Amino acid sequence: MALIQVKNLTFGYEGNPEWVFDQASFQLDTNWKTGLIGRNGRGKTTLLRLLLGEYPHQGVISCPVPMVYFPFSVSNLEKSTAMVVQSIAPECDRWQIERELSLLRVDCDVLDRSFNTLSNGEQTKVLLATLFLHENRFLLIDEPTNHLDEEARDAVCRYLSGKKGFILVSHDRVLLDGCVDHILSINRADIEVQAGNFQSWQENRNRQDQFERSEQEKLRKEVDRLDRAAHRAADWSDKTEKSKYDTRNSGLRPDRGFVGHKAAKMMKRSKTIEARREAAVEEKAKLLKNLEQAEPLRLSPLHYPKRVLVEAEHLSAFYGEKEVFSDVRFSIQQGDRVAVCGKNGCGKSTLLNLLLGKPIAFEGNLRIGGNLVVSCVPQETSGLCGSLRSLAEKEGLEESLLKTILRKLGFSREQFSRNIEAYSEGQKKKVLLAKSLCKPAHLYIWDEPLNFIDVLSRVQIEDLLLTSKPTLLFVEHDRTFRMRIATKQIDL
Repeated sequence: MALIQVKNLTFGYEGNPEWVFDQASFQLDTNWKTGLIGRNGRGKTTLLRLLLGEYPHQGVISCPVPMVYFPFSVSNLEKSTAMVVQSIAPECDRWQIERELSLLRVDCDVLDRSFNTLSNGEQTKVLLATLFLHENRFLLIDEPTNHLDEEARDAVCRYLSGKKGFILVSHDRVLLDGCVDHILSINRADIEVQAGNFQSWQENRNRQDQFERSEQEKLRKEVDRLDRAAHRAADWSDKTEKSKYDTRNSGLRPDRGFVGHKAAKMMKRSKTIEARREAAVEEKAKLLKNLEQAEPLRLSPLHYPKRVLVEAEHLSAFYGEKEVFSDVRFSIQQGDRVAVCGKNGCGKSTLLNLLLGKPIAFEGNLRIGGNLVVSCVPQETSGLCGSLRSLAEKEGLEESLLKTILRKLGFSREQFSRNIEAYSEGQKKKVLLAKSLCKPAHLYIWDEPLNFIDVLSRVQIEDLLLTSKPTLLFVEHDRTFRMRIATKQIDL
């Protein structure tokens, strides 16, 4: 057991007027299984890089053990998988990596294949297994499950639940609940550490927010009451002070000393009330600093004149001579929210691209409604560049609407002045989502829309889809999202 201690950490990127961290302090035990959470752009990956000592900073970061970061960079994808593992962990023996792969339910034959022939899921699991070959290291694991199918995510969750001594960055609620015992949360105003998994952290956060809302309302009423009392006392003091200069009071000359004393007492009472009011205002200002504002999103899907938008029978798709999937049948009707399910490599994205009109060879019957307006969210963000204004002009979008949606998804106004290339992966994905939401359509086609997206934004998107009821075809490996949203599914 050893402690990682961070004291008064202050860091900001050059050219950015906002601090990423300002006087942040916390400590972690190196035996903990810690989940690191926070909205996109809050600095989760930056914090990992700071712990690795890669950025200059103010404050103290003390760690008694070396750290290792995941994912690893693989320079030569054509090497055998065994050689890739050996280059990352040269001290390990083959039996050790085989042991770790068996825990992840990966066939050990992958070690003899070229690394580039492995699926995304297989590559991730091999590299994750290699990570845990580093003994006496504290591990920093940055979003290991993006692009992984449900079965692979379950395998990663089981694997990590049997390990200890790591920080895991993830937005997958099922994964966080299944394999961490502490939560490190980057909030709006501070960084906090709590024992428990994501669900217990969320319940505690909701209770804290509700308590602070209640306290804030009590203090607001107290401030209003003290305002009225202070005004009454001040008015009474003024009137009393003026009365000592009256020439007569019921035929008698007023006792100016007595009246002045009485006015002074009332003024003192007024000052006391004002001091109590200022204390209440100060106490009120301390509340709700970490309250995450999540304004509801809006979507206005177009109504299609026919009940059925898309219909397929005995549909098969091919890349060259390779059959990707075969004999698929489905229909998409008005208001359906259809999840496309299956393992990595089974053709989920191929099916979506086929419906988007991309040149993919297929056999069977595929009927797509005439004049169908489609809005899509692609899986990759690599095509995004330039400013939000140039993106809006290029795509024919209303710039103010695009920025309003992004503000609701947690963007600050300062981020609008930066080019998209400088955004985090989660922020780039939000740009793609906002672009799709800007476009009224009959059918929305979303390919893994939640990759890198923070939990609060996921809930916003879930609520939007349940409220606006668009017709949606999507691929998404977040089980919680799929269970809440899908009204039917296509299994490949």
